[in-house]
Amino acid sequence: MSASRLSELLLLPASSAANSDLKSERGVSCDGELPAPSEPHLVERATAAKKALGSRAMVLGHHYQRDEVIQFADITGDSFKLAQAAQANTSAEFIFFAGVHFMAESADILTSENQKVILPDLAAGCSMADMATAVQVDDCWNALEKFGVAGKTIPITYMNSSAAIKAFTGKNGGAVCTSSNAERAMNWAFSKGEKVLFLPDQHLGRNTAVLKLGLKLSDCVIWNPWKTNGGLSDSEIQNAKVILWRGHCSVHGRFSMQNIEDMRGRVPGVKILVHPECTHEVVSNADVVGSTEAIIRTIEASEVGSKWAIGTELNLVQRLANTFKDREILFLDKTVCYCSTMNRIDLPHLVWAMESLVEGRLVNQISVEKEVAKHARLALERMLALP
Repeated sequence: MSASRLSELLLLPASSAANSDLKSERGVSCDGELPAPSEPHLVERATAAKKALGSRAMVLGHHYQRDEVIQFADITGDSFKLAQAAQANTSAEFIFFAGVHFMAESADILTSENQKVILPDLAAGCSMADMATAVQVDDCWNALEKFGVAGKTIPITYMNSSAAIKAFTGKNGGAVCTSSNAERAMNWAFSKGEKVLFLPDQHLGRNTAVLKLGLKLSDCVIWNPWKTNGGLSDSEIQNAKVILWRGHCSVHGRFSMQNIEDMRGRVPGVKILVHPECTHEVVSNADVVGSTEAIIRTIEASEVGSKWAIGTELNLVQRLANTFKDREILFLDKTVCYCSTMNRIDLPHLVWAMESLVEGRLVNQISVEKEVAKHARLALERMLALP
């Protein structure tokens, strides 16, 4: 994207967009511009390698990927759609996952033993998934057992979690969810128990509980894994209906009420469209809230000439702006910020992984340990079977 076009997307002069944001946390880059495109000849090499592999290989691409990678995806989608695609394709011997580590783990869990999942860059992780470790979650569950509430608590873990956390969830009668089906997952959990332990994204859990299920904010408490008993009193644990893990998305957590107020002040008639991983304040003041797939459908169905400020990952907002030029589509944040870990999957890594396979070398295979995979698969299958 050119500097002038990117500035239009942000409603900022190019000089302002060039300033880095020192407040950005790990998992987010706010360098003032998107990563530079890779060498053009790599497109030819990727095309040739993909053709050579033929039906033996499938490329799954998450919506937050850069354009140069997403063009080679056989299926694009959010984490829920890609999990379904991985499970449905039983013929591809190799699955290249243009996403992040937890997504590739889920694909490995859901596919057969003779299928191999490849993550082009093993450093493509997720800061939110790292906010809940297996040891921390086990400590939390032990504390809930001590308080006598574990037996009536159903764990629900967001797809943005490690295989180990999914395994914990499956072993303890819970299910995985995505932003597409969090409401159904939480309703299902309350049909099985009296409380929900929601991992690891506090914002998606809170927004689902309060805005979808009609619970009160006071029904939700936050479990801080760095404090004894999560920093909660006995009565808070006993009375809570939803125990929210203290985790968040480093990208969606940046959007603020100030962003919304500034945008509405600058663009009369603009509609605010945000992802439910945003804070409760932002989600409560947005015009439309939806998962990644829902955001895309909303723009597709919108009227020509309509104005939208979107609070989600910048690569997707940019792609929507380029696709729907007859609408005014803007990035809700005031600075250029994108998911730095998702953007580690670039064309050089994809070409290297595919060409290596053409030469008979399997690189960067994601393989989940069998016992972990067994329990994690239970949680994923419960998600896929949600009513």
